[in-house]
Amino acid sequence: MKKLSIVISFLGNAYHDSRVVNLTESLQEDGHFVKVISFDWETPNFKPITGNTSVQKLSKEKSSLFFYFKFIWLLIKGLLKTKADIYIAEDIYTLPFVYYIAKYRKAKVYYNSREFYAFLAGLRNKSVVQNIIRKIESAFITKVDLVLTTGEMDSEFLEEYYSIKNTLVIRNIPKLAIPTEDIDLREKLGISKESKILLYQGVLLEGRGLQIAIKSLKDLENCELVIIGDGPFRGKFEMIAEEFSISDKVHFLGKVPHKDLMNYTASADFGLCLIENISKSYYYALPNKLFEYIMSGLPIISSNLPQMKKIVEDYKIGKVVEIEKKENITQELNEIINDDSSVKSYKLNSREAAKELNWQREFAKVRSKLLDVT
Repeated sequence: MKKLSIVISFLGNAYHDSRVVNLTESLQEDGHFVKVISFDWETPNFKPITGNTSVQKLSKEKSSLFFYFKFIWLLIKGLLKTKADIYIAEDIYTLPFVYYIAKYRKAKVYYNSREFYAFLAGLRNKSVVQNIIRKIESAFITKVDLVLTTGEMDSEFLEEYYSIKNTLVIRNIPKLAIPTEDIDLREKLGISKESKILLYQGVLLEGRGLQIAIKSLKDLENCELVIIGDGPFRGKFEMIAEEFSISDKVHFLGKVPHKDLMNYTASADFGLCLIENISKSYYYALPNKLFEYIMSGLPIISSNLPQMKKIVEDYKIGKVVEIEKKENITQELNEIINDDSSVKSYKLNSREAAKELNWQREFAKVRSKLLDVT
């Protein structure tokens, strides 16, 4: 296969994003040259990173307008420095600029629709912003050479909504691996051996089921909640834990380096994927945390959303719960957590599922189509 030059652009820190990390490493292992242009405005005292995977520093301290102007300037500057065979826009924010540079270079351009950007949960009450994003996406998604999605139902929705046919599913699945270090969350956080650890990992946003999990914790027997990640709603969730007098049972660990994440995950007892149906983007959710839990051998407790439900039930790796029925959720969680026989089976099944649900197999399925530049 011809060795290609590929540029990936992402409004986020590439080193903190498993999808970018895995794609970059797999392409490099195949002998292709990969340049990544990414950005960080959240890490305290962050210093820019240069090299083939660069992370530029942004700041929202002055104004949102200044933030976006600097982002656009740095992105275009970076794109013009490298002539590539394929340009990949990792999100809607980089798409217009990546598209025009790719066309100027007479190269292929791909769009990674990792979210339904026109239907983001955080924008459901911001119709003006939604309409702007929808118009931008509709103007470019029909012109790119390939649209990458994270699930079969994502592809089906986008193909129908935008009348396109050129989608390619690459799920957010971690590499096949085992923990490299024994991190004991109980010892680290002072959790007793009798208590079960419920784990949530990911961005702290509304609609991710954290509010449900925290409120349920008050009536769950011998359970504590560990939260790995950060986000704009952390303060709200901390206040809810205080309001229900369970702050001692809710542990906020903050962000963990991607390379160390599995070591933390494997120390928990259950992985939570209680995403709420508050937007189309969430309804079709198939988050990487689901597959990270599987890779770590955890039983899954998932909400009843179609793509997650299919994985959980097809591989028999956990239980699907009706989180809309709030009067029953605590009882359901208690039943699952204390069903030792089923939990043992779920753990075994998760380990077997990981042999199939891993990035190496996922990338192998799409490699030829992804790298076809004819």
